[in-house]
Amino acid sequence: MHCTQERRHFSPVMLDTNRPYLPVTEQQERPLQVGFILPPHFSMMAFTAAMDALVTANLVKTVPLFDSRTIAMTETMTLCDLGIEIRCDQTVSELQTTGALPDVLIVCGGYRCSSELDPALNQLLQEADRQGVILGGLWNGAIHLAHAGLLDNTDCALHPENHIFLREHFPKVRITGQAMARNPQRLTSAGPNSALDMMLSLVSETQGQSVTRAVREILNCDQSPEPDQEQAISQIGDDPLLPQKLRDMLQIMAANIEEPISVDELAELVCISRRQVERLFQTHLNTSPGRYYLEQRITHARRLVLQSNDSITNIAIACGFVSTSHFSNCYKEYYGMSPSIAREQAREEKKVA
Repeated sequence: MHCTQERRHFSPVMLDTNRPYLPVTEQQERPLQVGFILPPHFSMMAFTAAMDALVTANLVKTVPLFDSRTIAMTETMTLCDLGIEIRCDQTVSELQTTGALPDVLIVCGGYRCSSELDPALNQLLQEADRQGVILGGLWNGAIHLAHAGLLDNTDCALHPENHIFLREHFPKVRITGQAMARNPQRLTSAGPNSALDMMLSLVSETQGQSVTRAVREILNCDQSPEPDQEQAISQIGDDPLLPQKLRDMLQIMAANIEEPISVDELAELVCISRRQVERLFQTHLNTSPGRYYLEQRITHARRLVLQSNDSITNIAIACGFVSTSHFSNCYKEYYGMSPSIAREQAREEKKVA
């Protein structure tokens, strides 16, 4: 295949459970309910990393995708590892009394969190398991799942400080060397960074890859660079785990928002076949090149709609849409409302604030 020199600005679901997740749809009936149990001395950094994924997912859509609540052990106020008191929405006993369990329940541990059996929490976790609630643990929060007998013969990720304890007391639990372990009914992570990845996996399975990519790009913009590189804002095209050809194509797309190029042109620029292009996108991003490109243009358009005073027509042109009506239809399909209504709503919210 003849390789053409660069011609533009290239600078190179529902899960099978007794209590299934909400379907991945543009207009879900209700937000997915996620509860975080916060024992004394819980890791604030791990908790906020997990919460940030859910809050940001809500921001990239016009309808709330997740509804989060915090749960203390005995008193409404609980103390995090930073010495800051946090007021929770309810306690473990109150949650047991109401019986209104969330869809996902996560125990947030920490370096100084107790590893001892807590009878009330143990009872709550076992009842949640009987009801098909998805259960998880952050840092050493998984130990409470092990106490409840809910991690037997299951891969588990937790902080290295707790590996010996878990092996001695719960030999049936399989400790993984990975920072995160995921299966349809269990989520565990070893620390703050993996807590974010764990929740992104939940976002992906319940809301789809497009929402997950948007969240990841917002939250991972300041990833640490390689030692010999200057620190710069990172984009998904900078991800060193992706194949170089795919990274090149993502950078080409990012540089050609106003004048989108075809998949055939993209393939020619990186010297591979169209079939190889499609396979790379499907394998690593779980989408087609056309769909990914549209997502990037719509995401860029949203920033212009909400942050600039430019006309909707000019924004449509700047993002490579053939007409204002086509742009409005695509925007509404993706965000649930037209760009003009989204701008008006944002301005009203600013006035109230």
